Amino acid sequence: MAKLSPRFYTLVFALIMSCLMSLLMSGVITAINTGFDPGFLLRWLRAWVVAWVVAFPLVSFIAPLAHRLTRRIVEPAASS
Repeated sequence: MAKLSPRFYTLVFALIMSCLMSLLMSGVITAINTGFDPGFLLRWLRAWVVAWVVAFPLVSFIAPLAHRLTRRIVEPAASS
């Protein structure tokens, strides 16, 4: 499989992170609010689409800030 250029790293990271987090969180919240019944899957997928549309731009915007804050909090790895 051909790999993308490193310049796409942040965009691909945001795409994957927002997709997974919104999928999992919308599933949990949908289950808590409505329970598991025959309509659960459709409600979950509808909720996920809305959540992902919001999550992707937010992760794209917030990821660089999160990386900067993390670098301020975590010691850099020691060189060998």
